[in-house]
Amino acid sequence: MSTQSAPIGKMEFLSFQLGGMEYGVDFRKVKELRTFKSLERFASEGAIVKGVAVSRGVIMPLVDMRVAFNERVAERVAERAASPDPMTDVIILQLSTCVMGMVVDGVTDVVRMSPDQISPIPGLTRDSGCDYLMGLGETDGRRLILVDIDKLMSIRRESVAGAQKAA
Repeated sequence: MSTQSAPIGKMEFLSFQLGGMEYGVDFRKVKELRTFKSLERFASEGAIVKGVAVSRGVIMPLVDMRVAFNERVAERVAERAASPDPMTDVIILQLSTCVMGMVVDGVTDVVRMSPDQISPIPGLTRDSGCDYLMGLGETDGRRLILVDIDKLMSIRRESVAGAQKAA
């Protein structure tokens, strides 16, 4: 009796581009992919939270990861948000606490990796405050920064700002 299931231990990650780097999130967290233009958006916009959107009857916050990961691009992103690039993608995620949309430069594909393809990120320690970074995944000559999206989205902005001032 043979099975056609995935090998035990393989994980699937949705890979996406952000500021010229490639990241990956657990594919099981992804509800759907949409373009920024296709979402009905309302409410006020901020630098990182791009307001609120509706998708399939679900109201959710939109977080612009392009700004969150690089605050220096805030002005450029604000200009693009007025007339979004057709390549700007929104990954709609089902987190443990809510549904949210994550604005990224573009979605690449779904990547399957085994635990032996994932290594710790060089120079990252437990005390660095980056426990949302799962590791560095390598497959077929590609490197993906793997992110625990639940942990990342649970970080309070005030605690991050306080940690940066203390450094």
